[in-house]
This record gives sequence, C-alpha cells and structure tokens, in this order.
Amino acid sequence: MTAYFIRRLLLIVPTFVGVTIIAFVVTRLVPGGPIERMIQQARQVQSEGGRVNSRDTGQGMPLSEEQLQELRAFYGFDKPVLISYGIWLANIVTLDLGMSTRYYEPVWVLIRERLPISLYYGVMTSLISYLVCIPLGIQKALKHKTWSDNLSSVVVFTGYAIPGYVVGIILLVIFAAHCAWFPLGSFVSMDFADKTTAGKIIDIIHHSVLPLTAYVAGSFAVMTFLMKNSLLENLAADYIRTAMAKGLTFRQAVIKHALRNSLIPLATHFGNNISLVLAGSFLIEKIFNIDGIGLLGYESIIERDYPVVLGILVITSLLFLVGNILSDICVALVDPRVQFH
Repeated sequence: MTAYFIRRLLLIVPTFVGVTIIAFVVTRLVPGGPIERMIQQARQVQSEGGRVNSRDTGQGMPLSEEQLQELRAFYGFDKPVLISYGIWLANIVTLDLGMSTRYYEPVWVLIRERLPISLYYGVMTSLISYLVCIPLGIQKALKHKTWSDNLSSVVVFTGYAIPGYVVGIILLVIFAAHCAWFPLGSFVSMDFADKTTAGKIIDIIHHSVLPLTAYVAGSFAVMTFLMKNSLLENLAADYIRTAMAKGLTFRQAVIKHALRNSLIPLATHFGNNISLVLAGSFLIEKIFNIDGIGLLGYESIIERDYPVVLGILVITSLLFLVGNILSDICVALVDPRVQFH
C-alpha cells in the first residue's frame, strides 16, 4: 500500500504540469488580455478628455509600438508560449505566483487575504453537510417508504432542484431585507474590530447563517440519498441476515456491520470535496458580498487577470490531486478489505 501511495504522489507532478500548461496556453490565445484592457482604458481616457494622442496611428491606437513592446515584455508576452510557461513554472516552484495585472499586488497576497473566509465557509459547509446527510440518510433507510421518509424526500429534492444562489436570493429578500433578522451581506460588521471575543464570534455566526444555508441547500441532497441507498443495499445483503441469525439484534447488525460498509461511497467523495472548500460558489459570494476565493477567481476571469486565475488554479488543482489520494486513504480506513497495489 505504501508503494501505491508513493506512486500516486509522484503522479501529481505530470498531472499538475498537464493541467496548468493547458490553462496557461489558453490564457495566451484568448483575446482581451491585460494589454488589450490597458489600450481600451487609454482610449476611454482619450474620449472622455476629448484629446487625440499625437502618436495615434490613425486607427485608434493610443499607444506607440515601443510602448506595446515594453508592455509585452513586462507581461511576458514577448516570448514563445512554452518558454513563458517554463519561466512561470519555475517561479511557482519558488512559491512566486506572480503579480496581479488588475490590482498590481502579488497574487499570493490577494489569495491569502481571502483564504480564511473561503476556508471558513468551505469547512463549515462540508461539516454541516456531513452532520446532516449521514443521520438523515440513515433515518431514511431505516424508515424507508414511511411518512417521514417521504416528507424528508420532498424537502431534500426541493433543495436539490433549486440552485444555491436562488436559495440565497430568497433568504436574503425574506430574512434580511424584509424581516431584518440577518445582515444583508458581508463577512463581518463594520464595527467588528471594536467587539469583544464573544461578540466577534456571535457577529460571524450572525453573518454566516444565510450564506451557509444557501451553500448547504444544494450540497447535502446527493450525499443524503447516497447514504440512504448504500445502507439499504447493505441491509438487504446476506451478511446482515447471517449476523442476525447468529444472535445480533437488528440495531447491532446495522451499527457493527451495515453502517460502516455504507460509509464507503461517502469516503470516496471526501477527498474530492477539498478543492470545493476553497472554490466555493462565486454566485453566492456575489449575492452576500463575501470577498472569497470564488468571487476573486470569477472577477479575475472577467477582467482577464491571468496571474490570479493561474494562481487560484495552482492551489485548487493541487488540492484536488491530494484530495484524490485522501479519498483512497479514507476508503482504506473504512474498509480494511481494500488493498492497493
């Protein structure tokens, strides 16, 4: 098993290179990069000031060819794609994610400022989802086709059918705008720094209720039915009847045998959720004005801030690759019969 995990760790390198080189090439081929954005801004300044640049080529170009060459050299567009990628990858190895072309700050600084917020919402969403879906899935399996199972299915399917951002809008309109029970958005209050430690905790929780509800609404449905169907399948297996024939009660057979085997499908998804912890939902972050990684990535794509886009890709892809290995570890811990070669 040790050799298997070593091979999986070594495979991270070529997989990471493959993912990032595709994204890097795309950022060099799509139109509307940082240079084009600066040209557009310069044209807008000229049109608003009613001035005409003496170096204008007559085709609306506000920058001279020398200035364009300097910008291409500054952003690394003057070199072939593979050479530029090699330079970028060498900087990544030294933990240099580059400089944002929109904020003119180091990419890591921008990500680091938003990282705690994304980690908080991501971890809390995963924790609440598992705390809800596992007991609910067990209850639905044990009470299959009863009124409680049918009622909970309606609630779960409703949450699954309605997108999380729609749930967020509904919650925001009803409980924040109309009832004024919760804040309209943001992560903390304006006077957060002046509050006591207990007051800060309460303030964060108060701001988190609606966003977390929107996050959880669309995420726990799949795991709930996965838990239910897996447990139903194990309850119908021969080994459960054999265990009960040997003297175990139904409750003991469920707890000692069926439940552990039913957790295997959930364990395979555990590691894959790690990258979603940081990615989040940019729509929910936009609705609740949460300045997290998801919103930063979305705005960076819109503004063609490629260093930030690639920096977020580096973090999320590494987390996803490591998460796949953690999924295998979780499966091995839940099911000792699993052997990796």
